[in-house]
Amino acid sequence: MEVDIIRIGNSQGIRLPLAILRQCGIRSKVELEIKNNCIILKPLKTPRQGWAEAFKFMHKEGDDALLVPEEIDTELLEDWDE
Repeated sequence: MEVDIIRIGNSQGIRLPLAILRQCGIRSKVELEIKNNCIILKPLKTPRQGWAEAFKFMHKEGDDALLVPEEIDTELLEDWDE
């Protein structure tokens, strides 16, 4: 696809069709990378993105049980007082 470089204030930029932004999962910010003289735009992912949905799915599947008991068996611990 060929697009024109346009003036935006004191800078220059391009206009990207909304359909392309949606297809790429781009909302309000992107990560910009320059590699081999090419400009690469990637959707900016927020930390822990999708975790809430994953936790709900784990709970639904019964896969959210604790791996370590909440209480520690004190008999298994070394005597730290010595």
